[in-house]
Amino acid sequence: MSKRQMKLGAFLSTPGNHLAGWRHPGADVDTDMSFRLYMRLAQKAERAKFDTIFFQDTAAVGGSDAMLRGDRSRERLCRIVKLEPTATLAALAVGTSHIGLVATATTTYNEPFNIARRFLTIDHISEGRCGWNLVTSQIEDEAGNFNRTEHVEHALRYERAEEFYEVVTGLWDSWEADAFLKDKASGLWFDREKMHFLNHRGKHFQVRGPLNVSRSPQGRPVVAQAGSSEPGKALAARTADVVFTAQTELEPARAFYADVKNRLAAHGRGWDDLKIMPGITPVIGRTMEEAREKYEELQALLPDDVALTALSRFTKGIDIHAYPLDGPFPELPLTNAARSRQQLINEMARKENLTLREVARRVSAAQGHRVLVGTAAYVADELEEWIDKDAADGFNVICNYYPAPFDDFADQVIPELQRRGLFRTEYEGATLRENLGLPVPPNRYATARRAAE
Repeated sequence: MSKRQMKLGAFLSTPGNHLAGWRHPGADVDTDMSFRLYMRLAQKAERAKFDTIFFQDTAAVGGSDAMLRGDRSRERLCRIVKLEPTATLAALAVGTSHIGLVATATTTYNEPFNIARRFLTIDHISEGRCGWNLVTSQIEDEAGNFNRTEHVEHALRYERAEEFYEVVTGLWDSWEADAFLKDKASGLWFDREKMHFLNHRGKHFQVRGPLNVSRSPQGRPVVAQAGSSEPGKALAARTADVVFTAQTELEPARAFYADVKNRLAAHGRGWDDLKIMPGITPVIGRTMEEAREKYEELQALLPDDVALTALSRFTKGIDIHAYPLDGPFPELPLTNAARSRQQLINEMARKENLTLREVARRVSAAQGHRVLVGTAAYVADELEEWIDKDAADGFNVICNYYPAPFDDFADQVIPELQRRGLFRTEYEGATLRENLGLPVPPNRYATARRAAE
């Protein structure tokens, strides 16, 4: 019996997901702005047969509002600047040939036509390997860059995201696959019957169309979604091809997996039409002891006040610095920012009876994702268990710093997964949808015309 194949994404959280990872002697601190280093990581990921590389994004410097008020604590935090991810994907497409190229673009502070055009253009440049990570903006600092004094309210962000998705995917259907005749003899460039105006008029958007980019080589770009709140799960079940999520324990991960998958049928979708990929942060050693020593070395580079500053992103409404470090973790009130991550932190602290110091250091080490500390065989065991027990379809690999931890995973864990028959040795196809095992969405207008015939 053949084993179920897992999917793997390289979440390039440069210069490192651990907030003190950049201080490690082996860390290359220029990975946030050096395109040469981005290309090196992308090509390494492709040689290892990763499904995707993925870039998170925010449209602000995190903590800007606090810095305006004189806060100097963020001067020791990395992940402050980064290359704009869609421009980066377009450039990486030229130096790669099979790996999927996925980037975040918020629906809160963008316009649908621009996003539809940008991602479909990258899809053509890459010949069908592009994906859009649809998110609503988490950090409140973004509001000040887009003519607002306050962040858009949580429920309204998701309402806008629903309509945003409808407009973008409608624009991606502007042209049927065979619309462009390019017939020199007749002089016809395209078939007008196969070009479609969207003429969308909704609460948030009025968009006529058509999009001035032809249909995707893979039907349409892959849509990923990262929210794990109730509105996020509802949006994912209806819209997403891939779900990125933070899950740290097996049973809650299984419950999340079943919850989202069981919502698919209501939208006419099959169980395998959506892939769920939790984030993992690997710390790999030749022995378990060596791996633990590597992790402790990283943690020793992280001052408590820096960890608290990073945690404060999720604690708007209370002054986290006013609580005793070694006292119980205070219950976080839900705010207008990253609610699913706030809930995860609350549940983790309550279940494990963690102190404020312990929570701050753990969150700073992996931003709420699962940390796997051990040998390559141990990491493979853990990933295999989650696949076998329906807790995941695959994983996003998020490293503490670059390049060594990423090289360790590519060179040690992936060969172990391949030996077990859990991961590909060659790409299945040319497009991202083929490699993820996702269906090609039909053009809505072509489908309607066939139904009417």
